[in-house]
Amino acid sequence: MRDGEKMKVRNPFVRKQQETISVQQLIEMLNIGGVDKTRLSEATYFACLKILSESVGKLPLKLLKYDEKGGVTKAYKHPLYHVLSSKPNAYMTSTHFWSTVEYNRNHYGNAYVWIKGAGSKTSLWILPSECVEIVIDDKGIWGKNNALWYVYTEPKTHEIYKITFDSMLHFKTSTSFDGVKGLSVRETLTTTLEGNLKAQKMLNKAYENGFIGKLALQYTASLSPELEKEYMKRIKDFTEEGNGGSNVIPMMLGTSLQAVNTKLADNQFMELKKYSALQIAAAFGIKPNQINDYEKSSYASAEAQQLTFYVDTLLYILKQYEEELSNKLLSDEDVAQGCYFKFNIQVILRADLKTQIESLVSAVSNGVYTPDEARALLDYPAKGCDKLLCNGTMIPVVDAGKQYGVRGGE
Repeated sequence: MRDGEKMKVRNPFVRKQQETISVQQLIEMLNIGGVDKTRLSEATYFACLKILSESVGKLPLKLLKYDEKGGVTKAYKHPLYHVLSSKPNAYMTSTHFWSTVEYNRNHYGNAYVWIKGAGSKTSLWILPSECVEIVIDDKGIWGKNNALWYVYTEPKTHEIYKITFDSMLHFKTSTSFDGVKGLSVRETLTTTLEGNLKAQKMLNKAYENGFIGKLALQYTASLSPELEKEYMKRIKDFTEEGNGGSNVIPMMLGTSLQAVNTKLADNQFMELKKYSALQIAAAFGIKPNQINDYEKSSYASAEAQQLTFYVDTLLYILKQYEEELSNKLLSDEDVAQGCYFKFNIQVILRADLKTQIESLVSAVSNGVYTPDEARALLDYPAKGCDKLLCNGTMIPVVDAGKQYGVRGGE
């Protein structure tokens, strides 16, 4: 552990060589499983988690650096470049890694990533969010240099690890009352989620019963309590699927069945369920069109929808990731040299091919991209033209008017 202490020296992710690790154990160690399945069964909640986790996972993470001329280049030679962009640890690629981090951040309110090693040997491990506790050491009992510590309890062995502030990447939701620990959406929308789950169970029950609700059995005959129970049992066997379910129900003379259930439409069931779904989506920052609600969609194109989603929702999330990575992983020397992490958002803002070509042609002809840089953006090989081009009639502002014998700037 980098510059940290632990109460027992043991790596929770490494087992004895003679032990066999099952797939389920691997899933548990990587914190892919173990989420609250009852919450995930709510379709809108699951869809929102999926959209946000996949949106972050699909964005390439780059380590960039300002050069001496003030331009920006990719820091390919930095030891952390490939660790963050390709292989954060021995078991996960960057896509699955960042998707899992975002999944935990939204579901639990906080995502914790333990930094192991340094330089090219750095590896990042996702810790189970429910097993990490934040401790404020305001009295300096554990040391004066770190007032904030992360205490991790290994769920299998119950061993406790004390991790320093700068050895843990901590990503939290925007809902926080102390700026230290985030609050999950499921905590803020407990009532709404529970209502939606009950509504779904009610609908599932209606499907199981073939949309046949409760029935009132009316009879005029005098029956003993034993015969009454037997008669009710037989009627129930005929109406319930799997117990001799039939469309024909035998009735004795003088008896009748009458439905007493209320219709879903009478209670505006679907309207209320839809409203609850929009509330859940809004809490996540998900647009209605992303959960297949196009009733009030006013966007002219898919590109405009993605841009709105980026500005309103993803921008805050990505900025938090970039700042936390730069603060915890880059040294003071790296920062002084102009290094910083940045997600490539052009992946989600990519337009159709015609618009891309027109934009690149304009950028090349106006000296923004070189032809080879424009070809690289289209995944084409370079053709030896790595020079900025522009219209020959264009001149610097300071030289404006020289062709008329007037000094520039006058």
